[in-house]
Order: sequence, then C-alpha cells, then structure tokens
Amino acid sequence: MNTPPLKQLLWVASSKRDFKEFPAEVQNNMGRALRDAQFGGTPLHAKPLKGFIGAGVLELIEDHDRSTYRAVYTVRFEGVVYVLHAFQKKSTHGIATPKHELELIRNRYRVAEADYRSRGGRP
Repeated sequence: MNTPPLKQLLWVASSKRDFKEFPAEVQNNMGRALRDAQFGGTPLHAKPLKGFIGAGVLELIEDHDRSTYRAVYTVRFEGVVYVLHAFQKKSTHGIATPKHELELIRNRYRVAEADYRSRGGRP
C-alpha cells in the first residue's frame, strides 16, 4: 500500500506564532490533525467553517481547561495545507465564530490564494 504524498504545511501571517501560544496538549492534538490533513485525510474533529462553502476551509476546535481553541486551515490548493488562523475563542456568547475573526480568515484566505498562485498553482 502506497502512502499518499505529504502536502506542504504553510502558516499565514501570525497563525504559527498564535498556535504556539496554545497549551502543549492542544498543540499536540491539533498538530496531529494537521498532519492528517497533510496526508490528504480529514481529521475526525475537523468541520467545515460556516460561510466558506466550497472553499475547503475547515476548523479544528478543542476545549481545554475551560477555554476553547480553534485552528482554521484550507485544503483547497493542490499539494498545500494553509493554516489561516489560530486563536482562543474568548466570547462567552454562543459557539459561533466572531465576525472579526471570520473577516480575518477571509483576508488570510486571499493571502493564501495569492501565495499559491505566486508558486505557479491554479486555484
């Protein structure tokens, strides 16, 4: 049985620095999930991010020590997984992703798309 090729993992803007601020256990769990995505799989805890239909944007959510951590990534571009955003959800109202976070993710998606094109890819 052949192992699928490993997709490159690229971090957009401050996403890697923000991810590194998560508790170690959260980093480990989400890191394994991102690794699954690099091999072409869909991690068990990944779900499509609302508002990005057809864009292949997924989010990982993990609760830890009474806080919620999220990492948002896209698999839309062939051979690459872009991590668009990593943040601790601080809102106490509902589970919806805050509007300003969604706008940041949209902007970073455009950055990822431009980067992919600059590497010779076609979305």
